[in-house]
Amino acid sequence: MKDKKTTNDKLDQLASHTTSNDDTKLTTNQGLKINDNQNSLTAGERGATLLEDFILREKITHFDHERIPERIVHARGSGAHGVFRLKKSLKQYTKAKFLTETDRETPVFVRFSTVAGSKGSTDLARDVRGFAIKFYTEEGNYDLVGNNIPVFFIQDAIKFPDLVHAVKPEPHNEIPQAASAHDTFWDFISLMPESMHMIMWVMSDRAIPRSFSRMEGFGVHTFRFINDEGKAHFVKFHFKPKLGVHSVAWDEAQKISGVDPDFHKRDLWESIESGNFPEWDFGVQLIPEEDEDKFDFDLLDPTKIIPEEEVPVEIFGTLTLNRNPDNFFAETEQVAFHPGHLVPGIDFSNDPLLQGRLFSYTDTQLSRLGSPNFHEIPINRSVNPVHNNQRDGHMRQQIVKGKVSYEPNSIGGGCPFQAMMSEGGFASHQERVSGTKIRARSESFVDHYSQAKLFYNSQSDYEKTHLQNALIFELSKVTIPEIRERVVGQLNFIDKSLAQTVASKVGVEVKELEFPNQSLPADSNPADLQSEEREAHTRASEALSMANTVKNTIQGRKIGFIVASGADFGIINDLKNKLEDQNAVVEIIAPSLAPVKTDKGDALTPKHSLTSTASVCFDALFIGAGEEAAKELMNAENKHKVLQFINEAYQHCKAIYFGEGTEVIYKSSNVAVKKHEDPAIVNWEDSDPDHKFTEAIANHRVWELEAERNA
Repeated sequence: MKDKKTTNDKLDQLASHTTSNDDTKLTTNQGLKINDNQNSLTAGERGATLLEDFILREKITHFDHERIPERIVHARGSGAHGVFRLKKSLKQYTKAKFLTETDRETPVFVRFSTVAGSKGSTDLARDVRGFAIKFYTEEGNYDLVGNNIPVFFIQDAIKFPDLVHAVKPEPHNEIPQAASAHDTFWDFISLMPESMHMIMWVMSDRAIPRSFSRMEGFGVHTFRFINDEGKAHFVKFHFKPKLGVHSVAWDEAQKISGVDPDFHKRDLWESIESGNFPEWDFGVQLIPEEDEDKFDFDLLDPTKIIPEEEVPVEIFGTLTLNRNPDNFFAETEQVAFHPGHLVPGIDFSNDPLLQGRLFSYTDTQLSRLGSPNFHEIPINRSVNPVHNNQRDGHMRQQIVKGKVSYEPNSIGGGCPFQAMMSEGGFASHQERVSGTKIRARSESFVDHYSQAKLFYNSQSDYEKTHLQNALIFELSKVTIPEIRERVVGQLNFIDKSLAQTVASKVGVEVKELEFPNQSLPADSNPADLQSEEREAHTRASEALSMANTVKNTIQGRKIGFIVASGADFGIINDLKNKLEDQNAVVEIIAPSLAPVKTDKGDALTPKHSLTSTASVCFDALFIGAGEEAAKELMNAENKHKVLQFINEAYQHCKAIYFGEGTEVIYKSSNVAVKKHEDPAIVNWEDSDPDHKFTEAIANHRVWELEAERNA
């Protein structure tokens, strides 16, 4: 009877759809207990990930099929067509034709995206931004699937489902959307020291870019270039925006999300439609294969950068986006990227995160697009003709004649033939692979803090303040004090002052962390990682601070002209022409959408009313000249709205130009009580005010005066 009861209990358990993970051991979906859930199975500590790793495959496969049809990550995206132009040949390093022939223009499609939020979330979430490029080369499609941040949260792909589950809305209530400021994300981060470098980037202003055209792109992983002689170089990919790297304020980002959640999507679309084509310089960092071990970090570690002071970025080409999609769904939604879409001359490294992505992306496309024939969707088609013996499948479009669907064959004359390497046939880079089958992390991956410290040390004072405030905001949303305490403990290994500042605002004390973590060797101590041998990576790097970015152009900047009846047409029109001649965008804002009659009788057609937009949607403001206009703007109906526009723009450190005759508006605003000279504030009495205004716009913001403005 005892055996029968046990059997019935098991059947009851199988019939139940409810379970709990409390006080249980980790298992596969087949009930096999898992001994190591931190590391993929590799051929040696730094070797390739093995296909036989059934635990990795089960975990990634389940993760890839969790959402349909929306992407699990990078669901909210915007895309555009363009062209890649090579200016300097890379023939010395790679045989990829699109990187060796300078007379060639390669068509591209680029998709930008947020990572954590759903398709319906806001563009302005604090998040990593995807930066994926499909190159339509004559040798086949090459996909560079990158981000606007050069590192990632984790070192091994086996942890990717855990990371995304942690940052997604919490499963019991589906809250919050497109936000990392909650318990589960920071619980995961507090237990993963390898994430701390990425956390510095995500809590910085890099995670709230002004636009897609003003953020950098990175390949993240270390790849290989192979030249005609078979010599290999490790390579890191960079895309540096011509307009500089700029952000918005966090307060501004939250308000934009309410006023225009499509802010980035709209900016990209309108920029291309108006001819202000976004452009990036394409560059690479190159490391001879024999120099792989010369750094005090591991080139295969995706949580590390190669500082540009050690290996400069060499510029070889330009990426330009010049055409919007004809149909958002058919192109932007159905485009399918995969880091395994290669051309001869480019190959992988054994980066364990990259190795896992090579499996995951094909599996994801099968789930999301519903067919192994996703390559036949127009946006995914290769410009190089496709010839193989693959057949059938859901939504097959290509019609292949003949009776042969296998290889080798004689009936079809042996066709299609394999291509020799001299004919452009792809061959994987040959490297010796040997090692014991293990689940372990190389000790060269253990330093989790020195580059996080490098990034923090490289920030300007205002960038450090923004980063501190971001951490305080995020951790203030964490309801469990022990999680806040662990995060502060991790920050203490990066910068003690940072940890103390954050701790004092989130109600915990700074304590030395002492807890086991499976990503660290048993005998390691995180505190040891700040010793003298790590000093090379505690210096500052100019390339890591946005304070050092391009500030010499107003192209694509959106300037709001606030006007009313009686405005001085001559002054307004002259300034408008000057700004538009430099490819800035001028939009008229008035009390209503009715045409505004100027002092000359001409009519200005507003694009916005004072109630249909907000200062956060503009890079700068001009308060239209004319005493009559000023009187209308300061009447009982309009005064509050106008001053709110000005004071909010002032709070966000933007350029504001008060035109002649607007003294009453200036004196009523917060701008008039400034304590020091403010280079972003221009008025009618300044010497050459138009030029001063243009310079202020080009400088983006006067972040240095932020604390004073918000006092």
